[in-house]
Amino acid sequence: MFNCTLACAVVCVFMTLYNLFFCVSVQKKPLSAVIKEVCDGWNLPGPENYALQYADGVQTYITESVTQNILLMEEEGPVQLSPQRRLVSTDVTFAQEFISRDGHLLLVKIVEDSNELMVLRGFMELMDHGIVSWENLSSVFIKKIASFVNAKPTDASIQQVSLDILENMVLSSHSLFLQVKQEVTMERLIAHLQVTNQQIQTKAMALLMALLQTAGDLDRQDMFAFLNKKNLRQYIYKNIIHSSGSVQDEMAHYLYVLQSVTLNHLEPRMRSPLDCYNQEQRDILHGLRQAAFETESENSLSHERRRSLCAKEFKKLGFSNNSNPGQDLVRTPPGLLALDTMYYFATCYPDAYSRFVLENSSREDKHECPFARSSIQLTLILCEILRIGEPPSETRSDYHPIFFSQDRLLEELFCVCIQLLNKTWKEMRATQEDFDKVMQVVREQITRTLSSKPTSLELFKNKVNALNYSEILKLRQTERLHQEETLAPPVLELKERLKPELLELIRQQRLNRLCQGTMFRKISSRRRQDKLWYCRLSPNHKMLHYGDVEEDMDNPPIETLQEKIPVADIKGLLTGKDCPHMKENKGKQNKVLDLAFSITYDVEEYSLNFIAPSRTDFCLWTDGLSVLLGRDMSSESMRSELEILLSMEIKLRLLDLENVPIPESAPVVPKPPSNYNFCYDFSQTEQ
Repeated sequence: MFNCTLACAVVCVFMTLYNLFFCVSVQKKPLSAVIKEVCDGWNLPGPENYALQYADGVQTYITESVTQNILLMEEEGPVQLSPQRRLVSTDVTFAQEFISRDGHLLLVKIVEDSNELMVLRGFMELMDHGIVSWENLSSVFIKKIASFVNAKPTDASIQQVSLDILENMVLSSHSLFLQVKQEVTMERLIAHLQVTNQQIQTKAMALLMALLQTAGDLDRQDMFAFLNKKNLRQYIYKNIIHSSGSVQDEMAHYLYVLQSVTLNHLEPRMRSPLDCYNQEQRDILHGLRQAAFETESENSLSHERRRSLCAKEFKKLGFSNNSNPGQDLVRTPPGLLALDTMYYFATCYPDAYSRFVLENSSREDKHECPFARSSIQLTLILCEILRIGEPPSETRSDYHPIFFSQDRLLEELFCVCIQLLNKTWKEMRATQEDFDKVMQVVREQITRTLSSKPTSLELFKNKVNALNYSEILKLRQTERLHQEETLAPPVLELKERLKPELLELIRQQRLNRLCQGTMFRKISSRRRQDKLWYCRLSPNHKMLHYGDVEEDMDNPPIETLQEKIPVADIKGLLTGKDCPHMKENKGKQNKVLDLAFSITYDVEEYSLNFIAPSRTDFCLWTDGLSVLLGRDMSSESMRSELEILLSMEIKLRLLDLENVPIPESAPVVPKPPSNYNFCYDFSQTEQ
């Protein structure tokens, strides 16, 4: 046993010494001499056609620059440099040597005369090194490659490589783009998208996107017109998005590119302001007005009467400049695209359009949702979400499946979202001052819904309408709590320490607001709402003073309010449907339920009933009365304000404020100017 082990060890040492001797001897000879010796040993003629190759790992070839490394040969001998063999074209050294001997021309010739798959792959790998320009290829070669793509019964692997080669040609130069566009038929590319082979689908989409992106504006328009005529998006929707397999990353990128290039056709309209002297655009504007309101024959009216009627109706439509509504569409973006979306909604969904306009024109001025202003801003939001006007990114892949289910995605999304906006406006009980806040919520509703990748407009409509304002608030609260959980413990500790101080600040603000007082309207069973009454808290916070007032009394002195209730006698605070006046006036209950509150006093036998002018006033008064009763404030306004104050205070505490003086008190607000002559009245120039 011992002798056998010793013998094996001796053999191993001998082999190591032999390899070292072989390497040292090789280093003293040129590589061509070494290859000749090996070929002679194997009785192989033509040593110039052979090379040495690594047998392990990446099988790259050996040149003079790497002869200092240990050389190993394959057991079958040296490798012949022949295109009939699988080419190791990924090796740049081999590629340079092969091309220097015009090997690539030999490959081109073989391709022109046959359809060898190995040769096609080797050619593609060889060209990836960028040593030879694509423009040096002959038209015969291009036609041959195109024939592989156009042929119906052929090897899928050959078609895949051929599509890859043609894509690189198109992207390399405009002249090759023209040749490929002439040789490859669009019908075949669309046919390749209908096969079950995902690799063929992906390469066909890659070539199609290369053609669209390289084409000039006129060529691109013609190609899109042809693809739309052939229902390209429907084929993609059916055979790729709704296929049995999942969409891979490369295909997702090409779908994103197609979506981006298509939507960018809308950019010229988005960048163009309305021309007040363009009769066609003026007719569309007046068409919006006439579709919303049934007016008497305008031809019989005088010029002044007709102008007055138009201005009145444009105001009801929600235009800011009702005397010259075209001025609202001068801003770009969205420019004329906003006019297009409004007109599409009015003509394709006339019932919904009329319902939106008439419903809001009959509301009180402060609660009406302005259709035109909302439409212009909504169109801008959709342009930003869909990235209209942005060139396609080389890395993005966030396509919207719904895009491939609709011929006019922007317009259809607008028609759904403008009705969503009206619904959200009512849920938020918004006024004109809340316009920006409503638009932020609508943007969030659209963005969150699109992120769930709905595959149809109906699915998008159902999801976005289910995501109402209360759901948005819940999602924001959940995300905020999750964010708080990820904060560092010292920051959370600081936040808890700051809360009592900031809550006290909010309490004082609520009490000060009650001391200023608020004017309320009386609601009775006789439906007389013209009577007003005023209520305010005494400066020492011990009495609630109230009494009837005239409408022109903005801030009546406390002495003029004859009635009063001691704060100590207040027993409870009721809100909503629990209020006595909500039980008595059931017909009015739904309209003002969210604004109703009552206080009970004298052992709960009496109550003072309120209907707040707005949701903000409701929150201020219910919070202030809760403070007077020693209870916690619970309104949404309090929570929002507390969050804002906490965020600002923590940011200030975490700032590096060394050597930065912080004043002890707020700076003095400057006095108002003696006159406002510097204010420019734009309405004068518009008239």
